[in-house]
Amino acid sequence: MKLPAKQRQHFKFIFPIQTRWSDNDMYGHVNNVMYYSYFDTAANALLIQKAGFHLQDSPIIGLVVNSSCNFMQELSYPEIIEVGVSIAKIGNSSLSYDLAIFKQGQNNAAAQGSFVHVFVNRQTRKSTPIPNEMRDALSDYLTRDETVI
Repeated sequence: MKLPAKQRQHFKFIFPIQTRWSDNDMYGHVNNVMYYSYFDTAANALLIQKAGFHLQDSPIIGLVVNSSCNFMQELSYPEIIEVGVSIAKIGNSSLSYDLAIFKQGQNNAAAQGSFVHVFVNRQTRKSTPIPNEMRDALSDYLTRDETVI
């Protein structure tokens, strides 16, 4: 069953990415593994830009423990794509992301998916709670149910 394409307005955070020559595979389109790289780049950009996360020196780090992607439309080099990011759920030590990739200027997702970060202590790799400051900053990006009953 084909999923309906997510719409750009579903996402409060949009991160532009220029595809690269090396992103294409022998079939002339962006290889599927690159979509996950785009998701990871955009989700981390949200953490850095909006939650003040410092990748190099933070005592905690986010490890991706689950990911998925549904491909709706081909991407290729050269294109500027825009990755939409929202937070589906903020857990005690995890963030669940809702993500979509849009061709520049298009409203329907070319690809959409999700992944989960579990935050752990950088040294021990033991699960650790998300700091309140990060939790508060990311609450603005939580997916809101827009269904009116």
